[in-house]
Amino acid sequence: MALHEWDNFYVIVGSSAAALTGLQFVVVVLGANVEAVRDASAVEAFGTPTIVHFCVVLTIAALISVPGQTAASLGSLLTLLGAGGVVYSIITAHRAKRQSNYEPVFEDWLFHVGLPFLAYGTLLAAGVGTFRFLGGALYVVAVIAVALLFIGIHNAWDSVVYIATRQHEQ
Repeated sequence: MALHEWDNFYVIVGSSAAALTGLQFVVVVLGANVEAVRDASAVEAFGTPTIVHFCVVLTIAALISVPGQTAASLGSLLTLLGAGGVVYSIITAHRAKRQSNYEPVFEDWLFHVGLPFLAYGTLLAAGVGTFRFLGGALYVVAVIAVALLFIGIHNAWDSVVYIATRQHEQ
């Protein structure tokens, strides 16, 4: 299966990730007068991972679009990206536990830690699978990219609602 067949898909997904990253920056700037947004530990636990997820989707789109990419080079890069995401998900869990400005509920743990950990673990496995099963692995990577986009959208929406309600209370 040729990587170029995925061009349109990753143009759409990558562009979406880039645009959503920019919008998340706008949200943080607009909410800068809210105490929770000024708390670095809360931002590290709940804001930064959203940007990371969008940037990983953008990175996946870029990697698959690189001219001359081989199954071996793509597999190696996706494996590294997945492993980094697994480690980052663990770091995010520790940050969420450490911060004291907000008490995370089940949905927060699910969308900020659990689902990203699952997505990055699956990306790690898909990266390894790319060496032998490129065609199937590309479909798995596509699902992961879309899942990370939706996780990021969910988390960005939660941030917007949280900031808006805190601004109103203040």
